[in-house]
Amino acid sequence: VQLQASGGGLVQAGASLRLSCAVSARTFSAYAVGWFRQAPGKEREFVAGITSSGRTTRYTDSLKDRFAISKDNAKNWVILQVNSLKPEDTALYYCASTRGSSGVPSDITLYFYWGQGTLVTVSS
Repeated sequence: VQLQASGGGLVQAGASLRLSCAVSARTFSAYAVGWFRQAPGKEREFVAGITSSGRTTRYTDSLKDRFAISKDNAKNWVILQVNSLKPEDTALYYCASTRGSSGVPSDITLYFYWGQGTLVTVSS
């Protein structure tokens, strides 16, 4: 199982970023994948997730108007489009996969495989 996040960077408030999570083929077709983030001094939190089929998505309520998750089936990528970025969005963004849970859990303990994280820094 392999997940690798990329696409972070330093941007100004209001900008957009497209974060990508490259997922190994078996995991991409079998398990839900979620995006999490961890700001300095804070706990890691669920951002968004998508089922293996791509038919079901789930978001943290406070972010669903600005964030969008999708799958690129040709590349085995899970994409997180983040728009209208705010300084409080500054965090390490991680992707992770479940190991058989149904739906898209928001419970971090149900995600077993993790990528290394990509840093998003938003300046005001």
